[in-house]
Amino acid sequence: MLVPDPKVVRTLLTRYASLKIAQAERESAVTAQELEDVSYTLCVMTGTTVIRDAIARADALLLTPGGTAGPTADPEGESDLSLAV
Repeated sequence: MLVPDPKVVRTLLTRYASLKIAQAERESAVTAQELEDVSYTLCVMTGTTVIRDAIARADALLLTPGGTAGPTADPEGESDLSLAV
């Protein structure tokens, strides 16, 4: 099985969270479409069909030894907090 690049997964999780916040603050068709696209991509990358499962699997991937677990492992200083919905 192919394992997605942890940096790409982290980027998608960040984008997903940002879009969820933007959509909650002010609904728009453009944001809704972008959110749907990012959700679909996360599901495909993690081999799931439901966004909650995709986020859980993405979080687990980032916590594996090959992932970027922990704030000290990420040179950009991003935290390893779960982005579960």
